Amino acid sequence: MHLLFNSLLIFATLSTTMIAGLVFTFSAVIMPGIGTLDDREFVRAFQAIDGIIQNGQPLFGLVWVGSIFSLFAVSILGFLQLDGFPKWLLLAANLLYIAGVQVPTFKVNLPHNDALQAISVAHSDEATVAAARNHFEMTWNRANHLRTVVATIVSLILILIVRLGAS
Repeated sequence: MHLLFNSLLIFATLSTTMIAGLVFTFSAVIMPGIGTLDDREFVRAFQAIDGIIQNGQPLFGLVWVGSIFSLFAVSILGFLQLDGFPKWLLLAANLLYIAGVQVPTFKVNLPHNDALQAISVAHSDEATVAAARNHFEMTWNRANHLRTVVATIVSLILILIVRLGAS
């Protein structure tokens, strides 16, 4: 059981850190970069980027879904195996990840992604494309900044738990 716990903890730490890096990259590079484009270019660029994810990119799916399941599984095992501070840190990391990364993803980012994917840039007038971008960009970015901060905190908590287990 100890080997399973440690393996899951390492995978949860790695995968949540990779997700933190992904959402950070969107916050720090991708969205500011495509934000400089005109409305049609912005929508097309985001559609292309999101299209890779929506079309089931397997490595992305493994890391995203793996982060959820491994953190959940290691939290259950940790609650049974750990005592004191690390036990509660692990539970806090799990709850934070669900509330601050997964909930905004499913409640804000994905619905906004889908709405933007539904826009036919080639067949829409400028006002329609501008309205779609305006509805999308600020709300999506705000939710993504939250995901970035929370995923980073969760990664740090998991690194701390790994470190506490190593000492």
